[in-house]
Amino acid sequence: MITLTKKRRTARGAALLGALTIVGATVLAGFPAYADEPGAPPAAATEAPKVDLILDGSGSMRTADIQGKSRIAVAQQSINEVIDALPDETEFGLRTLGATYPGADQKEGCKDTKQLFPVGKTNKVEAKTAVATVRPTGWTPIGVALRAAAQDLGTGPTTRRIVLITDGEDTCAPPDPCDVARELASQGIHLVVDTLGLAHDDKTRQQLLCIANATGGTFTDVRTQEQLTTRVKQIVTRAQDTHTVTPAKVTGAEQCTNAPILAPGVYSDREKFSEHRVYRVPVKAGQELRASVSVTPDRAVARDYGVLLQATDSSGQELVRGSDAGSGRTDVASTGVRWSAPDTSASPSPSSGTKASTDRTVCLIVSNSFAGQAAAQAADPGLPLELTVDVSAASPAPDGAAMGLGRGWILLGVLTLAGLLAGLIFGWLARWRIAVWREN
Repeated sequence: MITLTKKRRTARGAALLGALTIVGATVLAGFPAYADEPGAPPAAATEAPKVDLILDGSGSMRTADIQGKSRIAVAQQSINEVIDALPDETEFGLRTLGATYPGADQKEGCKDTKQLFPVGKTNKVEAKTAVATVRPTGWTPIGVALRAAAQDLGTGPTTRRIVLITDGEDTCAPPDPCDVARELASQGIHLVVDTLGLAHDDKTRQQLLCIANATGGTFTDVRTQEQLTTRVKQIVTRAQDTHTVTPAKVTGAEQCTNAPILAPGVYSDREKFSEHRVYRVPVKAGQELRASVSVTPDRAVARDYGVLLQATDSSGQELVRGSDAGSGRTDVASTGVRWSAPDTSASPSPSSGTKASTDRTVCLIVSNSFAGQAAAQAADPGLPLELTVDVSAASPAPDGAAMGLGRGWILLGVLTLAGLLAGLIFGWLARWRIAVWREN
């Protein structure tokens, strides 16, 4: 009896496994491949990756609390190792803050930022020699140094990176470095600021997080020499990997009638609290629109928020929508939509006898329910928004993926029922055979 029970369980397990295997293949087959479509826009013109490193030379950098070494010594050693490992194509520059004015006049000390090595092809010996000359001296004008570093990098079609190594919060505001970071981000100059903190107090951490978040960068709380070196190398490598892909700046409108027309591509914009932005995308008959949006809170916001992406026709009739809700535990809210224009161009119009056209201009509407944590929370510039738009040949059916998934669930039900029936029949036959064996 035990043997027969095991066999029955094995048969049921095999039937269910077979059902799941077939269902998995069916469901996956129901989703269309998202290959690159012909007619996609050409890649952005290549430009050498550009990185400008800002080294804090304020007096507090003399503190020896990192593995028995001073903060400035640790930073200098790490920068030397980074320079030795620089890719040939990377244009690298160095700037200091608070390293040249030794006096007590805060007004003068808060102007103290100097370009040590210009952004360009790096002479490694000269760059390392410049780093060795830095001596901890004065104040901490982070906001002033960020503006100067942005000028060092210039403008262009590709992303530029600033790497800020510091051990304290700005002692010279105004300008507040968070406001400077938002100001630079709102200019659409493709600038990212990565911050690395050598001190670990909450005020410094919050300020460096704010600077990084405002520009889409990262913050690292540095504890060791190795961690600092590794992290800066990663940032420089990231600049090399991503510098050729940057969103195009666009400004959405309040109404669809005067909204900008977008071709397939990636776009960046700014959206204030509880605002909506509208864009237009031409979609021809037989084509499919795929769009996604991400909004990043670069400042403190209320815990409950959401992002809505709607696709409507020119009359305001909704075609499809996508939404995402958050509760303050994530640093980005994203959603997307898909919509296929019906292909009826082959069918003549009943009234005219000519082929009807279903070409449309779809209105994409991005809305958010973000709100500041305080009543006076700055709403300008708006929150960073990134919109991705693609128009390609439609799926075999307007809702091909969903239909495929539905067929998969039906098949799963049928196969599961068949497996259960087979198990019951097998068990009944086994019991009948045992009963016959006992009688004989």
